Amino acid sequence: MGRFYRAFKIVWVVMRYRLDSLIPVERLPAWLSLLLKINPVRLLPLGTHTRGARLRLALEELGPIFVKFGQMLSTRRDLLPPDVADELKKLQDQVPPIPAQLAQATIEKALRLPVEQAFARFESQALASASVAQVHAAQLLTGEEVVVKVIRPGIEKVIKKDIQLLYMLAHLVLKLVPDAHRLHPVEVVADYEVSLMDELDLQKEAASTSQLKRNFLDSPLLYVPSIHWSFTRRNMMVQERIYGVPVAEVETLRAQGVNMKKLAERGVEIFFTQVFRDNFFHADMHPGNIFVDTRFPDNPRYIAIDCGIVGSLTVEDQNYLARNLLAFFKQDYYEVARLHIESGWVGEETRANEFAAAIRAVCEPIFEKPLKDISFGQVLLGLFQTARRFNMEVQPQLVLLQKTLLNIEGLGRQLYPDLDLWTTAKPYLENWMQQRVGPRGIWRKAKEKLPDWLEQIPELPQLAHETLRQWQGWQEAQQQQQASLQALQQEIRQASRRPGQVLVGGVLLLLAAALGLDLPWERLQDWAGWPWLFGGLGLFLLLRR
Repeated sequence: MGRFYRAFKIVWVVMRYRLDSLIPVERLPAWLSLLLKINPVRLLPLGTHTRGARLRLALEELGPIFVKFGQMLSTRRDLLPPDVADELKKLQDQVPPIPAQLAQATIEKALRLPVEQAFARFESQALASASVAQVHAAQLLTGEEVVVKVIRPGIEKVIKKDIQLLYMLAHLVLKLVPDAHRLHPVEVVADYEVSLMDELDLQKEAASTSQLKRNFLDSPLLYVPSIHWSFTRRNMMVQERIYGVPVAEVETLRAQGVNMKKLAERGVEIFFTQVFRDNFFHADMHPGNIFVDTRFPDNPRYIAIDCGIVGSLTVEDQNYLARNLLAFFKQDYYEVARLHIESGWVGEETRANEFAAAIRAVCEPIFEKPLKDISFGQVLLGLFQTARRFNMEVQPQLVLLQKTLLNIEGLGRQLYPDLDLWTTAKPYLENWMQQRVGPRGIWRKAKEKLPDWLEQIPELPQLAHETLRQWQGWQEAQQQQQASLQALQQEIRQASRRPGQVLVGGVLLLLAAALGLDLPWERLQDWAGWPWLFGGLGLFLLLRR
C-alpha cells in the first residue's frame, strides 16, 4: 500500500509543479504532442517560479533519490539550458536543512554526550545540506577545526520506499518491454540500493575516505581530509575541515588565476588513476563534493569529500574496459566488437564483423568532429541504441562507473570547454596497459606470486604422487569401462543373431509338420500327433520372432 501511496505522491508533485511544461513538445511524435496539448494538467497554473526552480523544488520535495538525479543532471551543463542548470546546482549543497535542534539531538544521542562537552564550539547553522545528510562546522577540545556530518533522521524509510517503487517499475518494464531483459533493470536497481544503503552508514563512508586518502597520500592531484574516528558513528562523522573554492564557482577560480586546462585534465587523470591504478573510485563526484586548493594557481589540487558512494571492478572487467577504451581511441571497431563478444557483453553467436560495422556507423560521424566536440555521453547513447540489434546486455557492475565518467566529463567541460577527454585519457591507458602486460608488468606479477610459489615447492613431490595415483586410477577406470563396453557389444551381436536363428528354426519346423501330414498314417511308428506338435512350435517361433 505504501508503494502505491508513494507513486500517487510522485504523480501529484509532477502535476503540481507542472513539470510537463519542461517537455520539448516540438521534438515529440505528432500523436504524443497532441496528447500533451489536450492534457488536463495544463489547466493548472504555472505559478511564479521559473521552470528551473519548479524542477528543483519538485526534486527536493520528492526526496533523496530524486535529488541525486538532479545533482547528476546539474553536472551536464552541455545538455541543459543555463537557467535549469543554475537551479539544479543548488541541489549539490543547498537542500533545505533539518532544524538545528534535531541535528544536535541526533549528535548527542550518538555520542551520549552533550554537544557542549564534546566540542569547544559547535555552529548550529548548517554549513551545507544535501539529500541524505547535512554538515555543521565545529572545533574539537584539542583545537582542531572540523566538520560534523549527520544523517537526516527518518531518511532511511523514505529511501526504502523509493527503492521498492523502483523495483516495482523495473519488474513492470520487464513485463511490458520485450527486450528489457538485456538492460537488467532489477539488477541495476539492486546495485543502486546497495550504494544508497552504504551512503547511510557514515562509518563505511569514513573507512572509504581513509582508503582514498591513503591512495593519494602526498599526491599533487588530490587531497582527502582526515577522519576523527573517536567521534564517528553510524549516523554521524567528524572529519578535518578543509578550505577551498567549490569547483562549480568557475568565475572565482578564473579570477584567482587557476590554470583551468590543467585543472580539467587533472580531473580526468584522477578518475583514471582511481579506476585503473587503485581499482577504488569515488562514485559521487558531483561539484558539491569537490573543492579546489588554489594556493598554487598554476598547480591546482583537488579536494574530495563525501566518499559515501565508492566503486570497484573485477580484474576481468577492469582489463576489458581498458582495452575497449583504447580500441575506441584508435577507432579499431573490430577489436571493440571482439572484446564485447569475448567478455560476454554480447552473445557468443554475434558475428564480430557485423557488430563492428554497426559500431562504425555510430562512431565515425562522431569522430569526424573536432576532438574537443566529442562527448563520451554521445558515444554511449549511440552504442546503447545500436546494441538493441545485437541483444547487448547492460552490465550492472559498470553502471556506477559510466555515471561517474559522465560526471567527470561534464565537470571537465564546465571548467575548460575545450577539454579533450580522449587525448587526455589515451596516454594514461596506454601506459597502464604497458605496465600490466609488458615485461615490467609480468615481472611485477611474478614477484607478487613468488611467495605463494615458494610456499608450494615443498608440497610438489606429494602433489606429483597424488597426481600420478589419480592418473593410474583414471587409467584403471578407463580399462574397466572399455571391457564393459566390449562385453556389451558382444552381447548385442549375439542378440542380433538370435532372431535369424529363430526364424530358420520356425520355418524348418513348419516344413517338417507339412511333410509329416503328407506321410501315410501306417508308416508312423511313434506318436501320431508329432506333425501337429512341430507345426505348433514352428508357428510359435515365427510369431515370437
